[in-house]
Amino acid sequence: MKSNTAKSNSRTIKLGYGPGCIDLLLGEEAEVVLPQELPPAGPDEIERSLDHSFGKSLDDFQGSKSASILVSDITRPAPSHLMLPPLIKRMRELDIKNPRIVFALGTHRRMTSEEEAYLLKDCLSLPHEEHDPQACVSLGRTTRGTPVEILESVASSDLIVATGNIEYHYYAGYSGGAKAVLPGVSSEQSVVKNHELMRDPAAVTGRLDSPVRLDMEDAAKVAGLDFILNTVLNSRKEIVLSVAGDFIQAHRSGASAVDQMYKCAVDPAEIVVTCAGGRPKDLNLFQAQKALDNAKNAALPGGTIILLAECCEGLGHPVFERWACEAKSAEDCWERFGREYEFGGHKAAFLARESLQHHLILVSSLPREEAEMCFMTPAKTLEEALTVARERQGNDARMLVMPHGNLTLAVGK
Repeated sequence: MKSNTAKSNSRTIKLGYGPGCIDLLLGEEAEVVLPQELPPAGPDEIERSLDHSFGKSLDDFQGSKSASILVSDITRPAPSHLMLPPLIKRMRELDIKNPRIVFALGTHRRMTSEEEAYLLKDCLSLPHEEHDPQACVSLGRTTRGTPVEILESVASSDLIVATGNIEYHYYAGYSGGAKAVLPGVSSEQSVVKNHELMRDPAAVTGRLDSPVRLDMEDAAKVAGLDFILNTVLNSRKEIVLSVAGDFIQAHRSGASAVDQMYKCAVDPAEIVVTCAGGRPKDLNLFQAQKALDNAKNAALPGGTIILLAECCEGLGHPVFERWACEAKSAEDCWERFGREYEFGGHKAAFLARESLQHHLILVSSLPREEAEMCFMTPAKTLEEALTVARERQGNDARMLVMPHGNLTLAVGK
């Protein structure tokens, strides 16, 4: 694995924050952790992937009487508006009838009509619905005992196609693929049982054998996921690769491209600055924490990690907020996670664990008391955060900057 760090020559780098950016002037002590991004693919990349699919072809489903197309919600960067037109066109050519779009919300909040329009754009006129965790039917169990309960309208479809984007995920290893089914269109009971597996030490970023992902793929098999269409994006949200076909074979090809671009070997430093990439990744702390998780291996033990995340929607999950509020200390919160599992509480536990290993500073719009409740030191500006970090680590401390923290996975050399 190549090192993806570059020495700074007092230049300015932009860090995504909310709808805009924050400028950081880099000194000689700073190194920037940069991805080795693939160039954007051609304008017909989606069509190419459908023509050269892995393991399965859409042609195999010619004449299907109904189809559910699972698409990501507003918290994901998947370019649904680019994937859907060629996919729908191909389905019509194959006489696949009654395609219906289903927003795979999982346990996320319902979206507004404006958000639906933003995601679908020219495809807004197609029949579409949002997932309802209360309207699921039972189809069986995975080998790990997770109940497979998915949205009834999806379960009754002749053809199930999942779309999405493949990037790193902090306990499922990678997003995309089977994740559109579980948690995407699954019941809360299914999601909770699957997510309990995140307590396994192998449930970490960048591992295809994460027990959480393997359980998701078991569930997709039980549910009858027929076909996927996934993209890999660069930091400018350009499509660099599209993969289609069997939900494991195609996904693995996409995950390999993610590693090629974003798995970065680094010499850990005393100070790490990272950001979630701006909206939609920093709408709330629940989502933005993933950038912190990607950066943890870049910081030396006892070092400082600065996270930039606007969090205009607050913490993002009521259970996350309750666990953080109820914790007497970071140690108390982490020990609780070892005794019990409650979805949402895991986020508080992960932040608690990280705060025991590194000093965490949060630059956000959150009230000061909320940041402190989540085991982080609040800072109003990046300049204030850097001052606090240098007071703690020393003015001559090395600094690593991860401008694409939501995408880039730091791995210690």
